[in-house]
Amino acid sequence: MAQTYPDVEYLVIDGGSTDRTLNIIQENQSAIDYFISEKDKGLYDAINKGIQRATGKVIGILNADDLFAHPDVLASVAKTFIDQPKIDGLYGDLNYIHATTHKTIRTWKSQQNTFQDLKKGWMPAHPTLYLKRSLFEKNGDYALDLGTAADYELILRYFYTHKIEAVYLPVLMVNMRMGGVSNQSVMSRVSAFVNDYKALKRNKMPLPFWVLLQKKISKLSQF
Repeated sequence: MAQTYPDVEYLVIDGGSTDRTLNIIQENQSAIDYFISEKDKGLYDAINKGIQRATGKVIGILNADDLFAHPDVLASVAKTFIDQPKIDGLYGDLNYIHATTHKTIRTWKSQQNTFQDLKKGWMPAHPTLYLKRSLFEKNGDYALDLGTAADYELILRYFYTHKIEAVYLPVLMVNMRMGGVSNQSVMSRVSAFVNDYKALKRNKMPLPFWVLLQKKISKLSQF
């Protein structure tokens, strides 16, 4: 909530939390434009609800384990869209941090890429991705049948299948606390791999196993 850019619509979609979430919402209710707490079909169902409710021109997503890296993140995002009105989206850099010490564990530094780089296993850091709302209306929202690969599938669909124009913003945008839903256990990792494969096949990516291998190898340089 401490962002310097003023023209922001904050929507909070909660899946019926029983922790301190509701208390935190109440403490910040003056800054929140829309809030709902109800049972849903998972993370991406909640995200889809938020997208459908949003009225702004650009949509960004900040999950429960994500933190803005500094107060000017949204100001930088807005300036980029204003300066380059023809772009469809943008993405930036992300740090994985320890949940309690906030020490940086892994750095996801991106660069300007093309849809061809997706064939080499590249993808932008999803929490740094900002897209025009019109894209969701035109190309669809997050698929609910691919588990944790829903964000990867949407990126493939937008960047590879529909070849949207997105630019790299060389700014650290998000600090993500370690422990996401796709990084918890061996079975979770296997499930994530299978769903990533399905996402590639759905978007007719050639040599999907090779793409996934390169995707895994590319992460080694982030440590």
